[in-house]
Amino acid sequence: MASADQDPTATADRILDRARVFAVVGASPSTWRPSHGVMQVLLGHGYEVVPIRPGVEEVLGRRAYPDLASVPEEVTIDVVDIFRRSDRAGAHVDEAIALGVPAVWLQLGVIDHEAAERARAAGLDVVMDRCPAMELDRRRRRGGASPGA
Repeated sequence: MASADQDPTATADRILDRARVFAVVGASPSTWRPSHGVMQVLLGHGYEVVPIRPGVEEVLGRRAYPDLASVPEEVTIDVVDIFRRSDRAGAHVDEAIALGVPAVWLQLGVIDHEAAERARAAGLDVVMDRCPAMELDRRRRRGGASPGA
């Protein structure tokens, strides 16, 4: 999926157009947490979500996994959406690279330029310091499509 362009809006649109399955690292069963709301929005737009959260069995009726490596091979992850502190995001980016996931998305306030560069160098699309729910709303307002369009 990677592209030489560094236009974050174009990259976000490309990911949202091509992705079907988001693995949400830092998924929370608590309805007041941002990750919970974003997963609901993703589901409402036709995407599938795979919650990644140690010690949690399920989120929004979907089985949760302690880490990306624990997700069964038959589940194809298209993008890893990271809800972790910036200083912890790089480890998850490296997991995504190792697993060959085509894209990583670092949520609002999650900034790790070195991890983003590692991902780009490995051929991944990267969005940083943005929210897919907000991007979906932006696309809806301008008449854009949801997954696979």
